[in-house]
Amino acid sequence: MKHELIAAVDLGSNSFRLVIGRTEKDQIYELDNLKEPVRLAAGLGPDRMLDDAAQDRALEALRRFNERLRGFEPESVRAVATNTVRVAKNTPQFLLRAEEALGFPIEVIAGREEARLIYVGVAHSLADPGLQQLVVDIGGGSTEFIIGRNFEPLQLESLYMGCVSHSLRYFPDGTITRAGMKESELAARHEMQAIVQAYRNTGWEQAVGSSGSAKAICDVLELNGLSPMGITRDGLEKLRHLMLKAGHVDRLELEGLKSDRLPVFGGGFAIMYALFKELDLDHMVFSDGALRLGVLYDLLGRYHRHDLRDATVQAFLRRYQVDLEQAQRVAETAVGFLEQVSPHCEDQDDNDRRFLVWAALLHEIGLSVAHSSYHKHTAYILANADMPGFSRMDQARLARLALAHRGKLERVQGTGADDTDWLLILCLRLAVIVHRSRDAVVKPALRLTHDKRGYTAVAASSWLHASALTAAGLQEEEQQWARLGKVFRVRTERSPATTQVAE
Repeated sequence: MKHELIAAVDLGSNSFRLVIGRTEKDQIYELDNLKEPVRLAAGLGPDRMLDDAAQDRALEALRRFNERLRGFEPESVRAVATNTVRVAKNTPQFLLRAEEALGFPIEVIAGREEARLIYVGVAHSLADPGLQQLVVDIGGGSTEFIIGRNFEPLQLESLYMGCVSHSLRYFPDGTITRAGMKESELAARHEMQAIVQAYRNTGWEQAVGSSGSAKAICDVLELNGLSPMGITRDGLEKLRHLMLKAGHVDRLELEGLKSDRLPVFGGGFAIMYALFKELDLDHMVFSDGALRLGVLYDLLGRYHRHDLRDATVQAFLRRYQVDLEQAQRVAETAVGFLEQVSPHCEDQDDNDRRFLVWAALLHEIGLSVAHSSYHKHTAYILANADMPGFSRMDQARLARLALAHRGKLERVQGTGADDTDWLLILCLRLAVIVHRSRDAVVKPALRLTHDKRGYTAVAASSWLHASALTAAGLQEEEQQWARLGKVFRVRTERSPATTQVAE
């Protein structure tokens, strides 16, 4: 890939960001950067419903991004949403409108996945990534803590506190009181106590701040002579004194403090001050690398077929001691069925093909919990485990496919399966049926066809006659799909099926 344009969209809890980069081999050169101060977290009520005003601000920003992204191929754009969208109860309804406004799919990423991507972005912007770094990113609704060396994170955590939520709670309407400041700092320190010991045990050589709050604090400290370079403990003490003296963010006459940062400056400062205390820091440098840059480099890795999701699947296969030969047999056969009815899926980079392979490889990880209802255990693990590289929606899709690979299909209704997912489910179920014996020698003489009425499995009569268990499974499969109102039939032919699926 040479001189390709790729783009990342970060739907943060405070700001939405769009960055466009030009790729050259394994490097990204930034070409354009747009920022919209949406303050999405400010619209999240006590009932965790995102109000209409915040949604409208978000949609308007995404429409502007849409204009800039016109002409981009879908695979060249990756949009991710963070804490506020993670926790809002009406996220599904909001996402439908948001994706329409942006014109591209939006992934809701888990907290630790957000932390990983932040570290990827920061590591690519550091002068010496070989140092062991503590990276802290104070966002609008969450704060991510990472320790890493080079480009590998060693510790990842996301805590539910951010500059928007803390500002709204402890500095209402911008008022700064001694009591509010103390409560905000104590609340932040309380959140951090769960991770402090583990992080101190791992250790770091340099502390790095990223994103808006860290940049705003760093700018204020440096431009007002409160710190010679970066963020220092002494500088924070001086700034804290000035903030308490002012009594309101509007009366903070500080060079470098921008108007769009004022409403959330108090909460961001209190979290930063608390982490300096709790982690016993003296100095922190600022890095321009952040989530959006990490998303770009992660996307670049997928272009070069260094997709972290493949590595995550391999790690899960080892962790849950999967019968790898059986998993590969099922995956190859399922993909063979898919290619027969969807020739475009012969492309190994096809997204649906990849999800089918991942689901087939992982469909038995639940056996590590119990054999009974193991498909339910598999689905639970895939939906809830930390899976680096996978968004929450990716994990939900994998869980849906795994849950449906055996048993009643009705339980998958209402889980968001579309026509493509139902096809993947059919291919996976058929592969599991024909490989039930776990026999490496067996080559199923079965092919899958499709017409306007539905799907048909065509089997060689001699093979089916010799495979009574498989025949019974296919007959039951016809009934399962019929109960959903979907057409799946089994037809036999006298001669062996012309296309055999590889074992």
